[in-house]
Amino acid sequence: MGVRNVAKFGSVLLAGVVACAAAYADAVKPAVIYDLGGKFDKSFNEGVFNGATKFAKDTGVAFRDLEIQNDAQREQVLRKFAKDGFSPILMPGFSWETALKKIAPEFPNVKFAIIDDVVDLPNVQSLLFRADEGSFLVGVIAATTSKTGKVGFVGGMDIPLISAFGCGYAQGVKHVNKDASVIANMTGTDFHAWNDPVKGGELAKSQISQGADIVFAAAGATGQGVLKAAADAGKFGIGVDSNQDNLFPGKVLTSMLKRVDVATYDTFMAAKDGSWKGGVHVFGVKDGGVGYAEDEWNKAILSTDAKKAAEAAKADIISGKIVVHDYMSDNKCPA
Repeated sequence: MGVRNVAKFGSVLLAGVVACAAAYADAVKPAVIYDLGGKFDKSFNEGVFNGATKFAKDTGVAFRDLEIQNDAQREQVLRKFAKDGFSPILMPGFSWETALKKIAPEFPNVKFAIIDDVVDLPNVQSLLFRADEGSFLVGVIAATTSKTGKVGFVGGMDIPLISAFGCGYAQGVKHVNKDASVIANMTGTDFHAWNDPVKGGELAKSQISQGADIVFAAAGATGQGVLKAAADAGKFGIGVDSNQDNLFPGKVLTSMLKRVDVATYDTFMAAKDGSWKGGVHVFGVKDGGVGYAEDEWNKAILSTDAKKAAEAAKADIISGKIVVHDYMSDNKCPA
């Protein structure tokens, strides 16, 4: 075979390889299996749904999703999705860790992603968020806005991950006003804590009766009860994860944004274009992974002073001048 023919053959071979790679990438079958609390929790799960929906709209690639009803279903449904060839399979929530550690090694060619936990396997992406940094920012906003010097925090399940929200919030509050106080409560100790708006409302009312005029909820669907109780009492609530400002317009001061929608979109897109890699991926203030909401729903109540304080704190976190203590590193809060 002549040099010219060899070169031609090589070009054809290379084109074939590229075409096969492209076909493989386009064959992505993404799926989401939500955590307890439900797809439309107006918070964590719904943010993931929004990211997956945007991916489907932008690419024309449909995704499959499922809402589990109890913890016992996790391993069964995850194995079923993997057997059916879905990849990547994304799971929001640390509660998926045990099932994922068992199922992922059984399907080494399937890509998995988990939010809020680390599973150290080559075919798993662990997507982590510095929620404490985002909570610091809304703590700054709360302290700058509060007239009583008392603010509240209602967490969901009593676990370190949620305590990290509360710790970051308290640090932000104390950054502005060292004499301010934060009244904090957790909703419960099991999965029911994510979907109990009645209990959330009761806790918010209790905090308001103690003088809190702003209450931050980090409790999944339970947070809707917190925001409603604050609105009914003529106080301000602060939403979480997704932008919840529109739930009670003029009564939700801001929302701590945890951009699970962006992480979901990027994970699916990386699988489609062939750039997907396992390992730990951390999203913080610096890369826009967490932040706070400013929009038409809160523009009349989010003051210029509060925005200036939050933006200054954001710049200082990015520069390293402010270091938000990572509660997850030692389960201790300096605030």
